[in-house]
Amino acid sequence: MKYVIIAAVIFLVFGGGKKLSDVGKGLGEGIRNFKDVFKSDETPSKGEAESEKKP
Repeated sequence: MKYVIIAAVIFLVFGGGKKLSDVGKGLGEGIRNFKDVFKSDETPSKGEAESEKKP
């Protein structure tokens, strides 16, 4: 655990804050897209709902 903290401090010192904000933004968008995929899988689309009603 302490190695992660040390690596984060080194990254902030040498990498700069701009890169870190870009990484955070990309991570947030990725998580949001991941959640959207699961939400769309839970609710059936209009075509799937109609095909389930037909015998």
